Amino acid sequence: TIWEIQTFDTANVYSNGLSETILGKAIKKYNLPRDEIVVMTKLYFTVAPSVNIAWASAGDYVNQNGLSRKHIFEAVKHSLERLQLDYVDVLQCHRFDPDTPIEETMQALHDVVQAGYARYIGMSSCYAWQFHLMQNYAITHNLTPFISMQNHHSLVYREEEREMFPTLKHFGVGIIPWSPLARGYLTKPVNDETSKRNTADPMRNYYATAHPGNPKIVAKVEELSKKYGVTMAQIATAWSLTKVTAPIVGTTSLKNLEELADAVHIKLSDEDIKALEEPYGPQAVYGHW
Repeated sequence: TIWEIQTFDTANVYSNGLSETILGKAIKKYNLPRDEIVVMTKLYFTVAPSVNIAWASAGDYVNQNGLSRKHIFEAVKHSLERLQLDYVDVLQCHRFDPDTPIEETMQALHDVVQAGYARYIGMSSCYAWQFHLMQNYAITHNLTPFISMQNHHSLVYREEEREMFPTLKHFGVGIIPWSPLARGYLTKPVNDETSKRNTADPMRNYYATAHPGNPKIVAKVEELSKKYGVTMAQIATAWSLTKVTAPIVGTTSLKNLEELADAVHIKLSDEDIKALEEPYGPQAVYGHW
C-alpha cells in the first residue's frame, strides 16, 4: 500500500459506524490484499442509529454497550458487516467495563477468536491494575490474551509510563497509543490559532492547561523542527517512536500523512529527547472515561 501503510485502526463508535463503513469500502475499492493489511476495530461504547447523534447515552440503549458476552458478539457481527470482512485482525476493548465480570468478558473474547471473527484481541485505555486482572485471568485459564494496548500517550501526557508501561513490558504486550500528537496541540506553535480544532475538539485545549510545562514542551518541539527542517508533527511522532511500538496517527490530508510516515526516518539524539522531556510534570489521569 502507499507509503507501506498496512495497518488501519478504527472503532464501531466512530461516527456511529460510518468510519468502519468507509474503511470497508476503501478496502474493496482499492482491492487491498487481505493477507497484507491489518484491520483493527474496537467495541464498548453505544453505536447510535444515526451519525447525527454525537454521543449516545448508554441508558437509552440497553444491552448495546459494555463488555458483556451479548454485546461483544453483537458488536463484532455489526462491525464485520460494515467493514465487509470475514474477520478483523485485532479486536480491541475500547474501555474497561466495571459492570461485567472479567470472567465473562475474557471468555467471550476468547470465543470470538475461536469462532474466527478476530485473530487477536487488544485493550484500550484503562488502569494498569484492570489490565493486569484481565490479562492474568486469560493466561491462567488458557484463554486468548491481549497482544496490544491502545492507551493515551504523548509528549504532553506521559502518565502511562508510571504503571501501565511496566505492566505491558512484563506481559510482552505492544503499545499503540492514541493521540500521540495531542489532538494537534504538538503540531503548531503555542500561540497559533489557525487550527479549527481549537474550537471543534473539547480535548484539544485540555493539554495547554494540564501542566505548566506543556507549553514549554511545544516550544521545544518547534525549536527542534526548525533545527532539523521538518514539521512539528514529525518531531512529536519521532519521539513517540522511541517510547512505544507504533503510535496511531490520523489526518485528513494526504500531505500530512506522507510527512507522518516519513517521521520513521527521523532519529532524535539523546540530548534532543532529554530536552523534549525535561519540562514534563505529573498530571491527573485523563482518557479512561
